[in-house]
Amino acid sequence: MNWIEIAIAISAVMVGSVLQGVVGFGLALTSAPVLILIDPRFIPAPLLLASLSLILLTAYRDRQGIDLSGLRWAVTGRLAGTGVGIIALTKIPGDQLILTFGVIVLVSVALSASGMYLRPSPKTLIGAGAISGFMGTTSSIGGPPMALLYQHASGTRLRGTLAGFFIVGVSISLVSLAFIGRVGREELGLALMLQPGILLGFAVSSRAIGWLDGGHTRSAVLTVAAVMAVVVILNEFL
Repeated sequence: MNWIEIAIAISAVMVGSVLQGVVGFGLALTSAPVLILIDPRFIPAPLLLASLSLILLTAYRDRQGIDLSGLRWAVTGRLAGTGVGIIALTKIPGDQLILTFGVIVLVSVALSASGMYLRPSPKTLIGAGAISGFMGTTSSIGGPPMALLYQHASGTRLRGTLAGFFIVGVSISLVSLAFIGRVGREELGLALMLQPGILLGFAVSSRAIGWLDGGHTRSAVLTVAAVMAVVVILNEFL
């Protein structure tokens, strides 16, 4: 990679970090398409490693909103979803998985916008956690299922709970990836390269969260999830 490519990679991660710092998710799908064009090695482990600092900072900032009881069920689902995701990585082409994710998320957004949506409960949290674990492990994109479940929560609760979920979930995914030899010195070096963008993005997001907390949580979640799904689907056909 040359300096221009590195600068573009850092900028992409910074934009994604601003989005995730405000809405609670979005880093992976915002930055992954750019990163994979620059160097496919960025996905999935380096981006997951780089995201840990953003997740920890967000969890601390919005710690008062973390839904601890809900996290217990969601993490249970995440464990199962991650296991299935690891198996899928060795059996199914990645492009087929990502296209399927895009369609599922887009349909979920449409149902939510029409007034049909699920509220957090043990069953829905386990289900969303499992889907998120599967998607996060196979593509680094695991935010939409949990975010859609908390779309009616306050901004602080949405961000705090998602950050708490991602701390556990990303750690599980990284351990699983390490087990199959996809985390090492090379991945750590690539992750460190992205850190300036992560930290700058979080700093900017902390100044912008007032807008979301002003009553725009649901519209922001649905908009970001829908855009993500459309981008994923179009990317597979272009």
